Amino acid sequence: MLMKEYRICMPLTVEEYRIGQLYMIAKHSQEQSMKGEGVEVVRNEPCEDEEHGSGRYTEKRIHLSSRLPSWIRAVVPRIFYITERAWNFYPHTITEYTCSFLPKFIILIETKYQNNKGISCNCLGLTEEELAQREVDFIDIATDDIPDKQYQASEDCTKFKSKKTDRGPLAEGWRDTHDPIMCSYKLVTVKFEVWGLQTRVEAFAHRAIRDILLVGHRQAFAWVDEWYGMTMDDVRDFEQRLQEETNQRVLATPSSENLSMTTASPGSTPEPSPLAPSPPMDFPRRKSSTGSGTPTDAPSTSKQPDPQ
Repeated sequence: MLMKEYRICMPLTVEEYRIGQLYMIAKHSQEQSMKGEGVEVVRNEPCEDEEHGSGRYTEKRIHLSSRLPSWIRAVVPRIFYITERAWNFYPHTITEYTCSFLPKFIILIETKYQNNKGISCNCLGLTEEELAQREVDFIDIATDDIPDKQYQASEDCTKFKSKKTDRGPLAEGWRDTHDPIMCSYKLVTVKFEVWGLQTRVEAFAHRAIRDILLVGHRQAFAWVDEWYGMTMDDVRDFEQRLQEETNQRVLATPSSENLSMTTASPGSTPEPSPLAPSPPMDFPRRKSSTGSGTPTDAPSTSKQPDPQ
């Protein structure tokens, strides 16, 4: 098991980011859903939890066979998908990724959002054992290297300036002086308990996750003029429209239609997945999931691993 806590600061408030995140996810999913691969939205509905209150549950199937490295493609079926289940009790979210072909593979992401620059030592309430395992990794949306194939000049935060908010460009050291500022604290746990492959797969998953987080948060800011001023109703309508378009794209190919008996045909309503939850309690919980979140100096053991 490999556990890292990613901290991604944004030149936004937590409330602003709530809209920007939903917009970014919907638009990004649509852009990635081409030629039968991408993100298929199976469920998107309200949920309740005794501890966290009212929230939103989503279930998605991520079709990505051709995007895997060759050494993974060699041991998986030609067509397969990863299931994403997410419980959004903003500003606290829980996301789980599983793959039916690899039952011992799981990614669990627990997130909290706070209006600070990443200085809360333990806002996710980790136990002493978890703190000993955790590696803290600060992701900088302005200065961190991004894979060449994912670079877009229009999303370069060192060059972008928002017309609506007058924020940006972001220079080196921006996190120390920018106002407003918020931080996404993401505890990512990857488990793949298969002898001979565990270390390699878990390390690969974390590299991929880091790149996804970097790109997604860059886009949330670079697209701010597209979503700034939207209400929650506005962004939910946008989300619903793009989800319908995305599903039509992903489900429009014969290979996708034959994935499973529960996969919907184009234009139809998707059947509930066998992994669908029974809210409010059906999501993974760690031994300790609450923390004081008192701002303090970040641990001196924080590391910035090479994203390559």
